[in-house]
Amino acid sequence: SEWIYVKKAEDAKVYLTLPATWAEVEEKEKQTGKQFHHSGVIPMTKDSFQIATLTCSTKLTQNVDLLGLLNWRSNPEDLEQILQRLMEVEGGEIVKFLQDTLDALFSIMMETSEKETYDTLVFNALVFIITLIGDIKFQHFNPVLETYINKHFSATLLCHPEIWLCIHSALFFFMFTAPDCRDVLLPLVTDQLSGQLDDHSSKPDYEACVQLLSTVLDNLDRKDVVRRMTKLSTSMLSLLWQGYYLACMTAILKQMDDMHYAHYISTFKTRQDIIDFLMETFIMFKDLMGNVFPADWIIMNLVQMQVFLRAINQYSEVLNMYFLDQAHFEIQLWNNYFHLTVAFLTHKTLQLESFSQEKRNKILNKYGDMRKTIGFKMRDMWYNLGPHKMRFIPTMVGPILEVTLVPEPELRKATIPIFFDMMQCEHNFSPGRTFETFENELITKLDEEVEGGRGDEQYKILLEKILLEHCRRHRYLSQSGEELALLLSSLLENLLAYRTITHDESPEHRMSCTVNVLNFYKEKKREDIYIRYLYKLRDLHLDCENYTEAAYTLLLHAELLEWSDKPCAPHLIPRDGQHVWTQQELKERLIQEIICYLDKGKMWEKAIELGKQLAKMHEGHIFDFMELSQLLIKQAQFYENIMHAMRPQPEYFAVGYYGLGFPSFLRNKMFIYRGKEYEWLEDFSLKLLSQFPNAVRMTSTAPPGDNISNSGGQYIQCFTVKPVLTVPCQFKDKGVPEQILNYYRTNEVDQFQYSRPFRKGEKDPDNEFATMWIERTTYITAYRFPGILKWFEVKSVSVVEISPLENAIETMEMANEKLSNLVQQQACDRSLSINPLSMMLSGIVDPAVMGGFSNYEKAFFTDTYMLEHPKDQERIDVLKHLIALQIPLLADGIRIHGEKATEQLKPLHNRLVTCFQDLRDKVEKHYGVITLVPALCLQTDPPAFHHKSQSLHRTLASFVF
Repeated sequence: SEWIYVKKAEDAKVYLTLPATWAEVEEKEKQTGKQFHHSGVIPMTKDSFQIATLTCSTKLTQNVDLLGLLNWRSNPEDLEQILQRLMEVEGGEIVKFLQDTLDALFSIMMETSEKETYDTLVFNALVFIITLIGDIKFQHFNPVLETYINKHFSATLLCHPEIWLCIHSALFFFMFTAPDCRDVLLPLVTDQLSGQLDDHSSKPDYEACVQLLSTVLDNLDRKDVVRRMTKLSTSMLSLLWQGYYLACMTAILKQMDDMHYAHYISTFKTRQDIIDFLMETFIMFKDLMGNVFPADWIIMNLVQMQVFLRAINQYSEVLNMYFLDQAHFEIQLWNNYFHLTVAFLTHKTLQLESFSQEKRNKILNKYGDMRKTIGFKMRDMWYNLGPHKMRFIPTMVGPILEVTLVPEPELRKATIPIFFDMMQCEHNFSPGRTFETFENELITKLDEEVEGGRGDEQYKILLEKILLEHCRRHRYLSQSGEELALLLSSLLENLLAYRTITHDESPEHRMSCTVNVLNFYKEKKREDIYIRYLYKLRDLHLDCENYTEAAYTLLLHAELLEWSDKPCAPHLIPRDGQHVWTQQELKERLIQEIICYLDKGKMWEKAIELGKQLAKMHEGHIFDFMELSQLLIKQAQFYENIMHAMRPQPEYFAVGYYGLGFPSFLRNKMFIYRGKEYEWLEDFSLKLLSQFPNAVRMTSTAPPGDNISNSGGQYIQCFTVKPVLTVPCQFKDKGVPEQILNYYRTNEVDQFQYSRPFRKGEKDPDNEFATMWIERTTYITAYRFPGILKWFEVKSVSVVEISPLENAIETMEMANEKLSNLVQQQACDRSLSINPLSMMLSGIVDPAVMGGFSNYEKAFFTDTYMLEHPKDQERIDVLKHLIALQIPLLADGIRIHGEKATEQLKPLHNRLVTCFQDLRDKVEKHYGVITLVPALCLQTDPPAFHHKSQSLHRTLASFVF
């Protein structure tokens, strides 16, 4: 543009309103219609000048090489060339775009961090830039760089300490390669370090501090490093007292090579100085691991562990050199070393299994598996101990076990043999030539570790395999060692099953596994662990309101104690007790608790039995008559409950689990289950199948074939069984109230029967009883009911066939028994409903209802039958006497029925009387007369019988029971 300028025009107001261009002049002339001319105030001259302008961007450079760096994402394939060309850019251009240039370099570092391809180029670029700022021409840009470091990092950049480290590394590089600039840059760096550590408003950037110190040491004169280390160590000592400076030690140790360690150890004047140094270092390392950096600082934690690993390996050589011989062996020092290595190896940072596969691969590529490195070293150090090994048994059994449980196959194979070495050591040095101490400690620690979540099926297999291989090659440990290997394998199987099942929704499964484990410890006489699992089982029962089973579980603890004033060993005291008990005090306390559970479970007979033990102690030894009176009052209540309280008899069920789809503790096994009150087969089956939604319920009660047992599925067999009554000795051949005997019909039992009817020969259309046989299966359980579980495994099974005549005899026995029980109940408690008695009497005396026993007469009481079965005469006599026995029982029942019958029931009662009279006449005519003892007829005792034959009396009496 061209301007007319008048030199004399000093007043801006004069000319600012004038047109600036000819176009404006022409526009004004058009508007006014007059030719434009200026006023005479400003004289017109020919002086003029021209101004040329050049537009320059303040954001984008015109330099092609620098522009390529700033836009590097557009051509990432040319990144290497772009970084190299940056060194050729003129310095003035770079400093103008200093922040953009540094941002670009750090972005490259962040976004290509997975590869180390560009690390050196970026670092060289940073050194180049800082070198520029060190030039005297650009010294005025030092504040710009400092501001950038302090304020212009973005949040994203600050989340990556390696960027902060890189720029400071570049600063240090420049400091130590250009000493003249140290005075300029050193305050900047030290201020940064102090700022990082002293900023209490946020968590200090330990990682950055460590790397910064590392960079300092990297650039120190190596010949002078020991002297400088001493100075730095003095500085560090003061830092350590402040807690968060601990991390700086990693940077110091990282710079030390073998020569530095050797020289440092040589500076100690006495052996005791080395001991003190190593003891403190081992303890400090152990405390520092995992307690300084946040858990999500994976890289920094790995760097620290890597540095510590190298230091530990250096110190292990010091142990071998100075403290291994007999004269200078230091057990505490070695003990601290082993515990440090175990803590290192089991540190959560090194457990690669917890990371994703991608992250695991990155860690392995850069750091390797440090667990294997230190594990192999620890193994070698153990074998170096020689005769000193025995001093570490059993204390090192647990720590070594922790190492072997780390899920790394090579590490396990390398360290499990240490167990055999321990067995061998104890066997060689113990007077009894055993390894009992080692075995007990290993079992204790194995239980703790597996319950804590460690161990797996692969470990069980490998432990058994390695121990068996070593033991079978040993002259003296081949048998005992093999037994231990198999025992440990069995224990692990139970413990792993227990741990797995603790998360199962089925309390029954948890109870089963708990019992398997406690039985193992009972067999091994490990009372401490055994008692711990007893209380786990008790709690499971209480959660399910299985009070009877909870009582029997706690009784196992009480049975371990004596009635004495001896103090209880610590392991005998229950986990929830802090009191110091004598054995007598604890036993009494337990029995009181057991009686309480038995009362809730309506097991008054067992409660009375235990109460008598307490009463005997209070009466004859403790002489606490007040407590005795309370016990007797409670017993009296229990006796009354037995005679009058309602107590439903539980049902028992046989359950078979067939198929390989079931857990090992159930697979292809049969159990007898004790049902809850009023729990019938259908309800029980539904509950059972709900625990195994994929299982198929079998319709047959016969044992399955191999095609089912060996299949991969789940098949459940479930049916009702009848407990076999065993009358206690004190009740045999005596008149005992039915209420008392009822307890023994479903309690104190371990035999159960299932009867399956079938036919032999052709069916008699006139009488089906003649060919009706019974297949009777008897199951015997491992333990008696009730017990510590509501189910026990079947240990033996026997099958017999019952002939039609024997079946008829049993049927009559059961009918008479049922009738006798019902008559006694009605006689004892007049408030009971008469309906059950009405139905039973009708079914027996009214031929129109059940047909009576006429079918037996047609089937067995004929000349034809006797000719074909001459050996059955005695059984036929028994059947006839049972028929005769039913008459006096019916007589008592009808008499009671008449006394209780209402007006509405009189017609029914009259018919019963008529039918009974006809029946009695017939029976007494053909089978004789049996008279019950009158004094006992209406009392609660079962009938006692008078007959001219004593043998018959015994036979008939046995039928009633």
